[in-house]
Amino acid sequence: MSRQHHYRRRSKEPADLDMTTFLNLMVVLVPFLLITAVFSRITIVELSLPTSAGGTAAQEASFRVEVIVREDGLQVSNGRAVIATLPKVGDEYDLARLSEFVVALKEGHPDKDDASVLLEPDIEYDHLIQVMDVVRSSVRPGEEEGETVRLALFTDIAIGDAP
Repeated sequence: MSRQHHYRRRSKEPADLDMTTFLNLMVVLVPFLLITAVFSRITIVELSLPTSAGGTAAQEASFRVEVIVREDGLQVSNGRAVIATLPKVGDEYDLARLSEFVVALKEGHPDKDDASVLLEPDIEYDHLIQVMDVVRSSVRPGEEEGETVRLALFTDIAIGDAP
């Protein structure tokens, strides 16, 4: 007896892709990603960099706030001599005392808007930004509870290397 094998013929038609599940995922995922996207705001701070040309004698005699960021702390000078030294508290710079000191300097010289932030080598960039923020403005409690007021201090900042 001979056995006959019956082979089933497979259809050679291409299979249809069911895109319904994928489209359902996209309908949910796209709005979710658009809603949760973080739209960052870029802020540009205009800096006036010191020039290599020397100033006139009248400009040198005027008051200029200089904050020098050193490894061991902060120094505040008037352009000619150091008027305050603020050592680090723990491993952090004492930005609260710097803020109080800069506010007092602004009250003594309300017409001045320029200041310099000078850095020693190997000071982290984050420290520069924190010191610049303190020199540029101060946040004070407002008249109502929970209200804060931002005071503009020395908004024209120049950066450079510490002497």
